[in-house]
Amino acid sequence: MPLSRHRRFPRSRTSVRDARAFVRQVLTDWGHTDRLDDITLCVSELATNALLHGAPPGREYCVSLTLDERSILLSVRDSGDRSLVLDGPEAGPGACSGRGLPLVREVADGMGVTRHVVGKAVWAVFRTTPSVPVPRPARRTGTAAAPSAGPEAGARG
Repeated sequence: MPLSRHRRFPRSRTSVRDARAFVRQVLTDWGHTDRLDDITLCVSELATNALLHGAPPGREYCVSLTLDERSILLSVRDSGDRSLVLDGPEAGPGACSGRGLPLVREVADGMGVTRHVVGKAVWAVFRTTPSVPVPRPARRTGTAAAPSAGPEAGARG
């Protein structure tokens, strides 16, 4: 069963820092830090876009993380009505903006936009593996048996 966490952030510049901290904490709690830098970079870009272009004044945006067996889905949802073009022209060398979505597209394993009745969610997916193996409890079948003296005694696998 997938794990999922989300948090709402106010429309303020400091919220992007808070969104990064939220993502780092959740991924660390889940033991999935192999793509931590990539996902942290992408939440910065997507949260900044939601803040500047998506969430109307006085509203919030929501950052969600969903973990399944092979991937992490990062989603940033806003309530704005401004449409988003993922495959727009690249920013020119002197441009002060316009590099965020192409950067997310390069770093993530997949990216898209889901439109909602109110607003949209921009999402990115990252293939992942657990950073820390989850220890499994020893399986007990009753009383401990003495080591076997049979042909496999002393064999190492």
